Amino acid sequence: MKRYNLAVIGAGPAGLSAAIEAKKHGMKNVAVFDENSRPGGQLFKQIHKFFGSKEHKAKERGFRIGEELLTEARELGVDVHLKAVVEGIYYPMKRLGVVENDSLTNYSADNVIIATGANENFIPFDGWTLPGVMGAGAAQTMMNLNGVMPGNRILMVGSGNVGLVVSFQLLQAGCDVVAVIDAAQRIGGYGVHASKLSRAGVPFLVSHTVVKAEGSDHVTGATIAKVDEHFKVIKGTEKHLDVDTICMAVGLSPMSKLAAMTGCEMVDKGGAVPKTDKYGATSIEGLYAAGDVAGIEEASSAMITGRISALAAAKKDGYVTEEEFKNEYDELNNSINKLRKGMFSHENKGRTDLTKTDEGYELSQTLLSKGYVADNEINSFPGVDDDIKGVHPVIECTQNIPCNPCQDACKFGCIMVGDDITSLPEVNKKSKCTNCGMCVASCSGQAIFLVNNDYEPGFASVTLPYEFLPVPAVGDVGVGLDRSGHKVCKAEVVEVRKNPAFDHTTLLTIKVPRDMSMKARFYKGMEATL
Repeated sequence: MKRYNLAVIGAGPAGLSAAIEAKKHGMKNVAVFDENSRPGGQLFKQIHKFFGSKEHKAKERGFRIGEELLTEARELGVDVHLKAVVEGIYYPMKRLGVVENDSLTNYSADNVIIATGANENFIPFDGWTLPGVMGAGAAQTMMNLNGVMPGNRILMVGSGNVGLVVSFQLLQAGCDVVAVIDAAQRIGGYGVHASKLSRAGVPFLVSHTVVKAEGSDHVTGATIAKVDEHFKVIKGTEKHLDVDTICMAVGLSPMSKLAAMTGCEMVDKGGAVPKTDKYGATSIEGLYAAGDVAGIEEASSAMITGRISALAAAKKDGYVTEEEFKNEYDELNNSINKLRKGMFSHENKGRTDLTKTDEGYELSQTLLSKGYVADNEINSFPGVDDDIKGVHPVIECTQNIPCNPCQDACKFGCIMVGDDITSLPEVNKKSKCTNCGMCVASCSGQAIFLVNNDYEPGFASVTLPYEFLPVPAVGDVGVGLDRSGHKVCKAEVVEVRKNPAFDHTTLLTIKVPRDMSMKARFYKGMEATL
């Protein structure tokens, strides 16, 4: 029976990060087991840019982070077992039963880190088992791993970050997202994610749910209806949507069955999860839990919790001194605490009574209910100033989310966030914008625009992030859409910038009438006539 110093179950962001951390601290025999044929977990489905700061790999796309972790794990000599199903963890023998190549193999391990992640939730409704009803994560797998469009006309159920991110990726794949609905009274995910969809013309319907998937052998439509404050369907509000696919993004449940079978103490955190201390240690010595299996968070947080658990295991077995452990843990803990601040923090999860930002600015109620900041609201935020001469950034980031790559991107100090990465970004009037565009390309929420009100007499230019194909060409004339997705003016493409440093975000500069410089926020080609 092969023995490992550390066995990690799950080759996602938490598991790979844990294995790398263990090897870096001298553990010689480290293995990762994953039931899939490809390691990396959710990372390789994530083509969007991450939030956070540089230490959290902000502005890097998820699949690139996955590639980096895999390369580092291989170089350090981590033993990766793929198509390996861990069917049981047996204590106190510290034995793992693993099904590989249709046979059961036993391994022993001094330490085990469970990093099995989470499963998508579903809600039952009439017709929910029809082909065409799927999880948002499944749709993401089809698009980003297999290159297959999940459908042509999509209804997204759920407005958390998963629903918002996948909806945008559906648009990028060429699908038509007919609507994003949510039974809650307000949009649940980051406002910048919702705004990307709104300005592309996707409507939001809060206080709505799906009551029926129409069709006999596949989805041919959907019936939705309004719900009251108790989430009960309001009779008479039903309406039909012409869709062929219904995507569910209604939360995640930790995959904690392996942890439960060990006999470790379990607690309820939106699903049964192993009770852990701040190092990820369970009630059983040598058994740890990291990532979503210990509580649902973003991938950035999962990577850090994986590292913390591996660090604790290394210290337990004498690979790390007390002083080294304290210093490294404090650094990791400070890093994850930066991600756990702001209006989307653990303490604020589920709250619907927040009305102001941390700085005291009134939250946009239009953003929370319709997915965009209204014209009469946008100018109140510190990143928006239309009185600056020449080219200047307009930062439409209006919520306290953990993100600051815009500040790092600007080498001339035009954008200020400060030490707290959840602070709202501000425009520094004392610094002159050089029109380099790095802030636009680096913004993970695509919420920064460069505006020049003095472009030509009677005209302004707006530089916006563009991640669709085909990319418009200089001279193309189309339509400018406002934050709500409505067509507001003719728009001419006057510059198209591509740069390896932009990481596949094209900077599209459009010429619009001067009075549209603070309204035009998206471009559609000739097919979108006024």
